[in-house]
Amino acid sequence: MRRSRKQHNSFKISNLAVLSLIIAALIGIIASRTFAYFKQVEVNVSQVELRKGPGVEYQKTKSLSRGTRLTVLRSKYHWYYVRTSQNNFGWVANWNLNPQGPKKIHHLNNATIVLDPGHGGSDSGALSSSGKMEKTYTLKLAKEVAQELRARGAKVYLTRTSDRFVSLAARPNLSNEVHADAFISFHFDSSPTENSASGVTTYYYHRQLSYRLASSINQKFNNISLENRGIEFGNFEVIRDNDFPAILLEMGYINTDRDFQQIRSSHYRTTVANDVVAGLNKYFESN
Repeated sequence: MRRSRKQHNSFKISNLAVLSLIIAALIGIIASRTFAYFKQVEVNVSQVELRKGPGVEYQKTKSLSRGTRLTVLRSKYHWYYVRTSQNNFGWVANWNLNPQGPKKIHHLNNATIVLDPGHGGSDSGALSSSGKMEKTYTLKLAKEVAQELRARGAKVYLTRTSDRFVSLAARPNLSNEVHADAFISFHFDSSPTENSASGVTTYYYHRQLSYRLASSINQKFNNISLENRGIEFGNFEVIRDNDFPAILLEMGYINTDRDFQQIRSSHYRTTVANDVVAGLNKYFESN
């Protein structure tokens, strides 16, 4: 018996519908199996925030409770881009998960760095012989270093980005909050008598945690025009209260005219910034 054109078209449409359903099912199976091959993790704190980007500065999109299972799709810095069982996607800090992500960073482009421009606002810091304030030059130097680090892919936080007061306690707190791979506090020294001291010094507090960072960076300062006074222990709150590798740099004596000529120089800041980046590269590559 001959089929009518209408019956023939209906048969074709029916076959296409079945084929579409089969393809959709196959895609679903492949997708589910693909996700199964990704790392599975679980929230191990009472609550963690799902965010729009890999950092605490990004907007929160959802709160996840302890025990929530997540599929890790990719990672950046100490953050995972994850998928929940309800198909929510976002970034979560890997230190709030079990098992945790790798703690050691081997490349600068995956590192989280906190830079701390000393003083600020009502706290001027030390003064040059002409009354110039330390806080001005610590900020300029930190911004120069931040620019160089970001150009190389690092995630950089500054404890201040303008002339404002930041408490001593708040500075290491930021480092502890973001789980910094390195914290560097920038300062300029001052001597009791003008023009009586010169040079740069690198300080650490926790030897086991921070000495290798101090050494990696201090070794790079041998190319600057001021004497390298080496590495010393320093009981400074911003590095003492840090749970992560932390150093404090005194990059010249602001009340010594010869040093101040360097401190105020953009060429000097660029040289120091490049040295800090080179030191950090060495530090992470040896992890």
